[in-house]
Amino acid sequence: MPRFMVTGGAGFIGSNLTEMLVEQGHSVAVFDNLATGSDENLSGIRSRIDFVRGDIRDKAAIEAAMQGMDYVIHLAALGSVPRSIEDPATTHEVNATGTLNVLNAARTAEVKRVVCASSSSVYGDTAVLPKEEQMTPSPLSPYAVSKVTGEYYCKAFHRVYGLETVALRYFNVYGRRQDPASQYAAVIPRFVDAMLRGKGPVIYGDGEQSRDFTFVDDCNQANIKACFARGCEGMHFNVGCGGRVSINDLFRKIRDSLGSKAEPVYEPARKGDVRDSLASISRARELLGYEPENGIDEGIRKTVKWYLERYGNPELK
Repeated sequence: MPRFMVTGGAGFIGSNLTEMLVEQGHSVAVFDNLATGSDENLSGIRSRIDFVRGDIRDKAAIEAAMQGMDYVIHLAALGSVPRSIEDPATTHEVNATGTLNVLNAARTAEVKRVVCASSSSVYGDTAVLPKEEQMTPSPLSPYAVSKVTGEYYCKAFHRVYGLETVALRYFNVYGRRQDPASQYAAVIPRFVDAMLRGKGPVIYGDGEQSRDFTFVDDCNQANIKACFARGCEGMHFNVGCGGRVSINDLFRKIRDSLGSKAEPVYEPARKGDVRDSLASISRARELLGYEPENGIDEGIRKTVKWYLERYGNPELK
């Protein structure tokens, strides 16, 4: 039975991934410092996994935990463009140096493959759509720089040391367990949370900016397939839905799903945000066997259902 390590496995994407791996019968260890993840996210499967509380900036800790692993899916990171603008040094330490530590530990432990989470933000604000993997990165924020740095480390470790690596550029992942309480919360949980409390959610800019939203189960399908696919070593791939929706349309979809009457509150656009994003997923389809199964309407339905079950359904206004 292959042995998996999921760094950041107590977080939003990571806990869903860990659950999926366990359900598929794999042996899983989670490495997480619980800075942005939580024990609660793993409560349903805690007895079926090994949990190591540790920080990827701690080289000794990650090296010790890596022993005996076959595959590493590296999700541990500090997300958020605004947070990276406020504190670029910490974002770099966690996302870039932390990734270097993970790769070094994997090389020493003779891990078969490392799948590393990257981000669509590495493309920057290029007008060309869809975003294709051969496009030159043009990061606009310290967060995006830290993610593309991690990609380059993956490529270098494959070329220099022969460590199999795959980097996945996630496009706006959403779904169950995405934290609405954080000041850096992503757009979908922010919208749901505001409307559940009878308030109008904030939209930055005019709301006509567009995104390719990826349901978390589809993202994790790609994570697992990237561990086993052949002919993709040292490469990077887009992981998206292959369609895009404006933020205004997204708001309306969530409002309709909740039965809310809220109206949005518009504020100035934020620094570092890109205008439009759309993934070309043809390379992932061809080489990873990736095929998203949840369009935006189905994904929103599942997501809203989870939030209502988790946080209740107060009277909507």
